Amino acid sequence: MVAPTVPLTTVKKRIAIFASGSGSNAQKIMEHFKKNDFAEVTLILTNNPEAYVLQRADNFEIPTHIFNRKAFYQSDEVLKLLESLKIDLIVLAGFLWLIPSNLLEAFPNRIINIHPALLPNYGGKGMYGDYVHQAVLAAGEKESGITIHFVNKHFDEGEIIQQFRFKIEPNDQLENVRFKIQQLEHLHFPKVIENLVKKLK
Repeated sequence: MVAPTVPLTTVKKRIAIFASGSGSNAQKIMEHFKKNDFAEVTLILTNNPEAYVLQRADNFEIPTHIFNRKAFYQSDEVLKLLESLKIDLIVLAGFLWLIPSNLLEAFPNRIINIHPALLPNYGGKGMYGDYVHQAVLAAGEKESGITIHFVNKHFDEGEIIQQFRFKIEPNDQLENVRFKIQQLEHLHFPKVIENLVKKLK
């Protein structure tokens, strides 16, 4: 008698998301991977105990971890947590702190970020959210967009993975640009993450 064959189950890749605020991008990522066959959001981390992303994570029954500056920069607390959970990819979704060297060394080319402009323009320290959009409008740019890139030791200087752009109309105000950026983020960020996860060994 031949023993029945047991199908091999694929171990899902594990994603950790860092966010500092509302977490609308984190929400779209959690939605995207909720019933995904090869990846899952395992953990949400934040430096802001008041961040609404914590409520969003709770809605999806995804564990969260809150840390302070000392734990992040002067200890291995966050690194040990990520390693214990066997995280494969770290996603920054509106996270405003520079990533410390211990995480960069432990996760080479496995930490990605999204920026609300077409890098290398309008990046760097202090350039986030409406500050970026205001600078783009003040410069009279004809287009803007989003950049998804790997993270290194400098703000917004890691290798670019993909960019998506839109035309700025003559009558576009801050609210219009903010809305168009968010639409691009929600549409493309989860798909780019999925493509990256598929390539991970």
